[in-house]
Amino acid sequence: MSEVLRRHAEQQYAEELGALLDSDDRPRPPSWKLSPWAVKTYLLGGTLPGGFAIAPKYIGNARLIEIAIATLATDRALLLLGVPGTAKSWVSEHLSAAISGDSTLLVQGTAGTDESALRYGWNYARLLAEGPSMAALVPSPIFRAMQDGKIARVEELTRVGSDVQDALITILSEKTLPIPELNSEVQARQGFNVVATANSRDRGVNELSSALQRRFNIVVLPVPVDLAQELEIVSRRIAEIGRALPLPVEKPALEEIRRVVTIFRELRNG
Repeated sequence: MSEVLRRHAEQQYAEELGALLDSDDRPRPPSWKLSPWAVKTYLLGGTLPGGFAIAPKYIGNARLIEIAIATLATDRALLLLGVPGTAKSWVSEHLSAAISGDSTLLVQGTAGTDESALRYGWNYARLLAEGPSMAALVPSPIFRAMQDGKIARVEELTRVGSDVQDALITILSEKTLPIPELNSEVQARQGFNVVATANSRDRGVNELSSALQRRFNIVVLPVPVDLAQELEIVSRRIAEIGRALPLPVEKPALEEIRRVVTIFRELRNG
């Protein structure tokens, strides 16, 4: 068993991704590891021709996942919007793992996030010693995603200051990141895209400018529609966490899970 407490999606579900890759003979967008069909199967679950079962990663409206995948296939950035607890980060991670094979190109948005987290920074010791150069530049996850043709993730975009958010406008519209200090630029390779998440109802959030909103296709992820769906989600996650930790194997206490889920639904719904 791995000593890592929580593995990345592409590591934890490597067997499923490998099985999908082996059976996937459909057309793929440039730089995608899997076809849109295989990405959908990975997210929503299914059975492959050889009988291999793919566990669902998202339980809910399949149409929303289809729209998200179609958005990324057309090179348009994706914004997953919803209240806390609607699996925005979970879906973002698994989309990146299935499409790029790498979910680690992540920017965590906070009130203290500055432009260097979205664009690039500098190794100041090297900058002072050698002057501006690519060797002194510290690339952001978005910078690296543009170079490698992969998906970059921006978590909690609305917690970032509005002036910093707008640093994404040129990246998303022109697929280019200017580096004026070097009189140069980075042009995104095919396969690059951005998946951002944002809370639609929470404290301490900043509204996106209309210019930035137009660069995204927005998919709103709802809360589970009923108790049965939420019970299925919680039960599956409990089983996954139990397998990842050295815990004794016990039959899930379904009634206890139902009671706790019911309490949280009542609190959430007022």
